[in-house]
Amino acid sequence: MALQAIVRWLLPREDNFYVLLERQAAACHEAALALAKSKDPSSKPEDVRDAVQVIEHFADDLVRQMEDALARTFVTPLDREDLHKLSSELDDVVDLTNLAARASVLYGVTRPTEPMQKLIDTLVTCTAVLKTALPKLRTHAYAELLDDGRKLRALEKEADSVFRAAVSQLFRDPAVDAKVLLREKEVLEDLENAVDHCDDVADTLANIAVKHG
Repeated sequence: MALQAIVRWLLPREDNFYVLLERQAAACHEAALALAKSKDPSSKPEDVRDAVQVIEHFADDLVRQMEDALARTFVTPLDREDLHKLSSELDDVVDLTNLAARASVLYGVTRPTEPMQKLIDTLVTCTAVLKTALPKLRTHAYAELLDDGRKLRALEKEADSVFRAAVSQLFRDPAVDAKVLLREKEVLEDLENAVDHCDDVADTLANIAVKHG
């Protein structure tokens, strides 16, 4: 039996940490799916915002549970810093998804533009990867986590290209007035940042995989 396997066998099981992270990843995906409903012509931005907000509140409660668990547990299945960092980064994804929904209402973006829709679709895909990746921590499937990280990095690069092209077009098009430019750029930035934070989660998972694999 490998040394790390022996250590895992001797330590008390604290599955609750894995459960919380998995629920956070699921909340990321649910928030992205709720935001994706904004692409439906029959949807109202206010309804989308409210739906994402409910998920964001639920996600905040998961962060509090993680902090409480870290405070009262002497031995954790992963380094405390890694657990805290993962929890915080997953929460950032939900927060930025919520910001995009709120910005759409605040700035009067009644329907996402084509670049926004592409970024929303990428966010849905990224969070789906996160949802399937986080349970692999529990089973120590570190090689698979590294593969998931590569997928997320590729998706982040695609999103970055979409974002840069969209912003460039906004500034170059003389028909776009300043108000339209500012409000669309704000929503595009929130969406791109949400995808970017999925990549941050991937980096942390990769570091954990290398450390424990």
